[in-house]
Amino acid sequence: MKKGTTAVIVGAQWGDEGKGKIVDVLSENFSVVARYAGGHNAGHTVIINGKKFILQLVPCGVLRTACRSVIGNGVVLDPMAFLKEVSALREAGVRVDGNLFVSNRAHVILPYHRMIELAAENAPGRVKIGTTSRGIGPAYEDKMGRRGLRVADLLDLQLLKKHIENAVREKNMIAHALFNSEPLDADRMYAEYARAAEKVAPFVRDTAVLLNQALAQGESILFEGAQGTMLDIDHGTYPFVTSSSATSGGAVIGTGIAPTAITRVIGITKAYCTRVGEGPFPTEDKGAAGENLRKRGNEYGAVTGRPRRTGWLDLPLLRYSGMINGTSWLVVTKLDVLDDLAEIPVCVEYKIDGKATAEAPAQASGFEKIECVYKKMPGWGTSTEGITEFDKLPRPAREYLAFVAKETGARIGMISTGPDRDHTILMDDFVAELKTVAKKA
Repeated sequence: MKKGTTAVIVGAQWGDEGKGKIVDVLSENFSVVARYAGGHNAGHTVIINGKKFILQLVPCGVLRTACRSVIGNGVVLDPMAFLKEVSALREAGVRVDGNLFVSNRAHVILPYHRMIELAAENAPGRVKIGTTSRGIGPAYEDKMGRRGLRVADLLDLQLLKKHIENAVREKNMIAHALFNSEPLDADRMYAEYARAAEKVAPFVRDTAVLLNQALAQGESILFEGAQGTMLDIDHGTYPFVTSSSATSGGAVIGTGIAPTAITRVIGITKAYCTRVGEGPFPTEDKGAAGENLRKRGNEYGAVTGRPRRTGWLDLPLLRYSGMINGTSWLVVTKLDVLDDLAEIPVCVEYKIDGKATAEAPAQASGFEKIECVYKKMPGWGTSTEGITEFDKLPRPAREYLAFVAKETGARIGMISTGPDRDHTILMDDFVAELKTVAKKA
């Protein structure tokens, strides 16, 4: 039997590239969709026939009845957020029972993680990272400190009780000493999470076994990333990053499949650029043009509602991202947001101290020295919203996309021209490759 193939969907910028819609569209060609990193700070918005779904933990494949969805071991799981999302999906008529699985090795977010993060982010003298204060970072800290609670442990009530008692005692002391925070009640927390554990239990599996068995049986798997490459804990604009591996390599770490099982990497980029929270953003436009992008693109966080910072397409960043991820295909989203522009600035090169550089600075402060070299591309001045055929795009729009492909070295396989599932252009060679992927042995 031929072994199944895979594709990794990864954000090529700072997240919020529209991965949710793309995973939803492409999941039609896959048997399983697996999420490999992040927590419920990563919102994916999917619109199907005008109906909006905002998913935070659950992979977008859940919206396809023929697709199984997996939350991998690399994700940090807030049981309350998970159960709330599952309940909303059930009410919307989406099948989750028997179709959605959670890794028994995923780490659990508990209330003291939120308490610590919120207090730390607001503490005087601390560098603000711009987190969502949902406990993601502290949960990963406990994971790496080997003091975390995993989903398998959540279901072991005796262990859960002991863990919460010990952790709450320690975290209350830390939070009070450093931030003068109000203490948490261990007994109340245990009672609440013991009830949650009972409801989470039917979804729990050894998902590494599930995924590897699917591959062995010739099934195809789509790996869904969270955030974006420049927020990766190792390769992003540290310390203004997330706490997990947001690059394509995270798919291996966060699910338990082998590196040799990755068949292809698909990078998602907006036709311009955005960033949420603090940190470097070389092509940011703080003027009227940037505000216009924010309004036309509805650039507000799907989970937090925070306004996103906006700017122009950054080709040096995309080239760096493509190198780190091994990107072979690019998907360009929100092309229609640029429809009203007479000309479109694109950053084609970085200069530091007057010299061209192909490297992204290791230090966040290094980005302050970057001078962006721009090329002005002609706009198209007509609506592209809802166009589904490449040849029907205005010629300047086609030339803009061709320029991006040439400069990044990745082929463009798909273009999003609006928020709905159907507002999509699929390129013929990309579709042909996906159909090959979808074939079972």
